[in-house]
Amino acid sequence: MPLRSMAAPFLVAEACGVSVRTRLKDLTAADEEVLRRVGAHLGSLASQDLKARCGDGLGHSAQRWAERKRELTGGSSSRWAGAITKASHDQWALARRSQTAHITTLDTAITTISHRLALPVGQKGARGVPGGYRSAMEWFGKSRRLRVLKQRRQQVAADRAGGRVRVVRGGKSLARGRHQLEAARMSEKQWRERWEAARWFLSADGETGKRYGNETLRVTPDGQVSIKLPTPLAGLANAPHGRYTLAARACFAHRGREWADRVEADRAVAYRIHLDPARGRWYVDASWQRTPVQTIPLEAALAAGVVGVDTNADHLAAWHLDTHGNPIGRPRRFFYDLSGSASHRDAQLRHALTRLLHWARRLGVAAIAIEDLDFGDVKSRERHGGRRLRRVVHGIPTGRLKARLVSMAAEQGIALVAVDAAYTSRWGARYWQQATSTRKTKTSRHEAASLVIGRRAQGHGARRRTAPPPHHRSDDAGHRTAQARHHDPGREEPRPARTGGRTRSAAPPGA
Repeated sequence: MPLRSMAAPFLVAEACGVSVRTRLKDLTAADEEVLRRVGAHLGSLASQDLKARCGDGLGHSAQRWAERKRELTGGSSSRWAGAITKASHDQWALARRSQTAHITTLDTAITTISHRLALPVGQKGARGVPGGYRSAMEWFGKSRRLRVLKQRRQQVAADRAGGRVRVVRGGKSLARGRHQLEAARMSEKQWRERWEAARWFLSADGETGKRYGNETLRVTPDGQVSIKLPTPLAGLANAPHGRYTLAARACFAHRGREWADRVEADRAVAYRIHLDPARGRWYVDASWQRTPVQTIPLEAALAAGVVGVDTNADHLAAWHLDTHGNPIGRPRRFFYDLSGSASHRDAQLRHALTRLLHWARRLGVAAIAIEDLDFGDVKSRERHGGRRLRRVVHGIPTGRLKARLVSMAAEQGIALVAVDAAYTSRWGARYWQQATSTRKTKTSRHEAASLVIGRRAQGHGARRRTAPPPHHRSDDAGHRTAQARHHDPGREEPRPARTGGRTRSAAPPGA
């Protein structure tokens, strides 16, 4: 079997988009009532437009898009209609990409099960190739699952060929929770509030050249928030030109200077206002695109050493390496807990990455090496055999960690180097785990893997040393540690016999 070729390390490009959030404090009762009415009205229009877009399927065209926009303009405005139709188009395109990913996952599962069913029961698997199933009962269960997967694949393929997608405004998970209120620990009233808030529509893309970068949802440099009201709700306006100005002020603490520079220059900024029903708080999100910055060469990023990072289900294992690939000091672990709510998981991940970046800054390195992991196409029970292994693989936050680390490392001025993830744990355990362990401190498999990741980013191999060529050894052949026999002159000559006695030793023989 040919060996797997290693991909060369590369610098990860910086994030091209920025999103910040702040809370809208001190909203009056009238402000909240206006936001609810506007969000509900535009949300109903967004639902109708999404239904129309899904009904068009593959027959969608620019002319049909213009017709949908004209139909919505009478009940809102031209700008709101443009924002709604664009959101519907983006959601339909996302559903199509999800369909493709689902078909890929089903194909992987079907291929793996078919291969294992064709093998005798109990046959051992070869290297990298799974063997047969362990028992006849498991074989029978997998044969039934194969039929189910084939039927499911046929249905999804038919939907994709016909241009049909399945989209739920507000979220499929929240819709299913309506039938399991006790398991979700919500009352019907609480569920209804979350469902309605999730289906509201209060977002608008910016436009460069317009006042403060957005005509529909406008935020001035001093934080004043105003909304262009839809035509049926124009009577609620408290400002000229059919606008409503909120009493609350928006203050972006994170990236506030960058946001203010864009607003003052009338550059495009997209805004989204939404409600958190559980807390009863209103928030506004601001997002914009950034011009990609020219990255430094890989050699310049690794000039001061590197920090190798191994990603795991509950912690990040990191080790500092010098320019020659040698470990410095002891490794560090940055733990996180990915249980609980989504906000808690996101906070745990951000806290771990913040500690990692601060540690790297204190060390004086300018690069962090991380595995180029991607489990997007192989998350299936057939590819990862046991339930425990599948739980571990699914628990590794590859996507969120990449997105967070790329943006946070760019703010700290630290480059991110992605390396091939093949055999890092296996070679780390073989060549570095025992060599770096002491009597008091034992090196874990993950810490040894982080060392291999850092060396791979620097272009070094995983082994600690390589035997020199034969003609560069002291004896020009054989190994340096191979000693000559006692009566075999040549090579490494035996010591000449000494005459006379030795201190604290018996007299040597006469020979």
